[in-house]
Amino acid sequence: MRHRDPQPVIDHFVALALSHIDREFPNKLDHVMNDATEIRSPRQLHPIFYGSFDWHSCVHGHWLLIRALRLYPTLAQGAELRTLLDKRFTPQGVAAEVAYLARPLRGTFERTYGWAWLLKLAAELRLGVAKDSHADTPAAFARWQGVLQPLIDAFVQRFLTYLPKATYPIRVGTHNNTAFALALAVDYARAAAHKPLEEMLASKARAWYLKDANYPAWEPDGTDFLSPGLMEAECMRRVLPVAEFAAWFNRFLPGLGGREPMTLFTPATVSDRTDGQITHLDGLNLSRAWCFRSLAGALPAGDPRRAILEQGASTHLESALPHVSGDYMGEHWLATFALLAMTE
Repeated sequence: MRHRDPQPVIDHFVALALSHIDREFPNKLDHVMNDATEIRSPRQLHPIFYGSFDWHSCVHGHWLLIRALRLYPTLAQGAELRTLLDKRFTPQGVAAEVAYLARPLRGTFERTYGWAWLLKLAAELRLGVAKDSHADTPAAFARWQGVLQPLIDAFVQRFLTYLPKATYPIRVGTHNNTAFALALAVDYARAAAHKPLEEMLASKARAWYLKDANYPAWEPDGTDFLSPGLMEAECMRRVLPVAEFAAWFNRFLPGLGGREPMTLFTPATVSDRTDGQITHLDGLNLSRAWCFRSLAGALPAGDPRRAILEQGASTHLESALPHVSGDYMGEHWLATFALLAMTE
């Protein structure tokens, strides 16, 4: 099965991100106010990540732009993106974002979805300066990484503080899903060679998920944008050695060769794309495509389950890709998940 080439739509994805990362309103804040002085606008609170309806969407909108620059050096908007990121990523802006985190009662700010996306963005910057990078301006990636490092460090520390006391996983299909957070954070830990973080993430994944078997697939829920089951499998693919993952995967989805559980292979129906919660289901279809594609690549070439997963990826991607744009409730974030599904 040939995966859809993202090149024809990458300019569209970039244009969508550019249309919302500077759009301050409407805005859904995750904001604990300690007193009346903290009644402030999104831009005042977050001088870097104030747009895109919410903080985390603005972060992964920036990730989309950075990945586009890295993977497609001939991108038509390349010069525009570099100028925008130079203006956005400033020491003053980073200091304000870090100071926001330090205020009382903000330990759970964006936990853990926003944390994971910030580290995913940081991992992308590191890939941009790697020796095998496709980026045509690795110096710019290194500059942005250096400026953002205090904010990156703050979120690394949040993971290191939170995970030891997180007794139980969170298995929902929305922002609090812990498998998603571990998977994206592992990418940064490896790109940055941060062994303490990588070891803690892997240890927690084992503690939470290693004994899971016969996943029942009671999904989707009505607001899912992640598959709890597929996301868990993708997390374990990243943290377990190849042979150990193969054995775990066999136990976790023993009926996969017969396309079971069937609910995983049926794209979700989206009844109202102007409803910000219901349109999450377009994101579910895209994130399933991402997980199917990635998990297929972990199986041997002759394994019949590989074709099943690849077909699942295609079916889900094709069901959601036409709806990445059209209404702001989906438009401010769906291109990110489409790019994940098509490039990772």
